[in-house]
Amino acid sequence: MTAFVSNIRYYLEKHGFYVSSRMADKLGIRAKNVRLFFIYASFFTMGAGFVVYLILAFWLKLKDLLYTKRTSVFDL
Repeated sequence: MTAFVSNIRYYLEKHGFYVSSRMADKLGIRAKNVRLFFIYASFFTMGAGFVVYLILAFWLKLKDLLYTKRTSVFDL
């Protein structure tokens, strides 16, 4: 059972939006604590925490698309 949970966790971390890990890096805390916050917020607010997570994921993806690093001057 733990291997199954580990495989799901690995898949979500690899193909997810990296919202938790990016926020944890910005705040200087562990990503596990940020994930737990979103889980508890979703339970206490009946799903609003998940909506906030999706909004942050969309915002971070949009930010990444706008602020991509260019390798040279000719990429403009």
